Amino acid sequence: MVVRLERRPGHARHNPNHLAELEDSVSKLLVGRYQATIFPEDNGYTGTISLGFNGQGNRRRIKRRARTKAAVKDKLIKVAEELEAGLKPAEGCTVTDAVNDWLAKGLKGRDDNTVTTNRILAEQHVIPVIGAKKLKELTADDVDEWLDGLSATLATRSLQGVHAILKRAIRQAQARNKVLRNVAELVTTPKGKPGRPSRAMTLGQATAMLEQAKVSRLYAYVVVSLLTGIRTEEARALSWSHVVAWVEDESVWMPVTESGFDHTRFAIYVWRSVRADGDTKTEKSRRTLELPTEAAEALREHRARQARERLSAGTAWKDHGLVFASQAGTPLDASHVRRAFKAITREAGLGENWTPRELRHSFVSIMSDNDVPLETIADLCGHASTAVTEEVYRHQLKPVITRGAQTMNAIFNQQKHAKTA
Repeated sequence: MVVRLERRPGHARHNPNHLAELEDSVSKLLVGRYQATIFPEDNGYTGTISLGFNGQGNRRRIKRRARTKAAVKDKLIKVAEELEAGLKPAEGCTVTDAVNDWLAKGLKGRDDNTVTTNRILAEQHVIPVIGAKKLKELTADDVDEWLDGLSATLATRSLQGVHAILKRAIRQAQARNKVLRNVAELVTTPKGKPGRPSRAMTLGQATAMLEQAKVSRLYAYVVVSLLTGIRTEEARALSWSHVVAWVEDESVWMPVTESGFDHTRFAIYVWRSVRADGDTKTEKSRRTLELPTEAAEALREHRARQARERLSAGTAWKDHGLVFASQAGTPLDASHVRRAFKAITREAGLGENWTPRELRHSFVSIMSDNDVPLETIADLCGHASTAVTEEVYRHQLKPVITRGAQTMNAIFNQQKHAKTA
């Protein structure tokens, strides 16, 4: 970076002490290709870089202040380097500014739960700890120390979440030319404290839970989730038009909204979820599942209950066509489902440390215990392959690999006994 002190033409010839006086008062500099000025102000010095005029004819300047002229000059050099690198000088831009900017602009179109989760993580674990750090001064070491400090209190998944927030916030700042490098991208997320592993109910526990659930509004939700293995996000998005009955006379599946429940076979179209775009988790997740008798009967009773609630609500009813809705017809919130489910498991003597998503784990476990092939379980769960099922539900699947060894041992032991007889 070239820094050159300028003289005013002809002025120093008449005043040999002009340069010394200028150094003590106002200095005109050429910093790189930018005209700069340094002058005394408020017991220190202020430096400006001229960027010409804007569209309204107003002069555009960037200012920097410091206690000494040398410090101001260093700041102006840094500004000029940033300008030449295509960056927008943002001396006061902090990590907090970048994160808040990302929360405001970077989550457009995402569902409310995603926005809320990211905001909570940012406000609890990013902004209070490293938010005051100037964005341009943030180093990879700073990010490492921040994440290491959180690793004792946050689970690995939460650590990944807060790290992702910082990376995305800086990435957005890069896109707006506020910082040159994304130092958060240079750091590997450490492992956090072990999270609570998902569990599966035994057949006995599931039976006790279903019995207790009969007195709850959530009964049909629990039965359908447990007996079909659908995801909680799929259950909350299930509409009555996607509950279908097999009409024997016409040999066709028809929505129960048209055919009613006076049939023997029923199925559900698992085609939607409560995700932002309304789609299921993957394309493979779109599937049609025939309902076990108990699930179909629960939905028949649930439909009648919902009709009574609709009548009672009157004009307050907000019809969304949902199978599982509030008493006013509005979509169920995930937190409401969790609370109601905890009450069921508590009353069933299973404790409160259960979540609705563990109904799906229980489905996989019960199916595996009853020798249902892994390929069939993967199809029922809407997985793209059996590898996904094995990875996600490895604790719930029957250990078929050891069964092979046990079978071979039994066969060869029988052969040995036959030879010695």
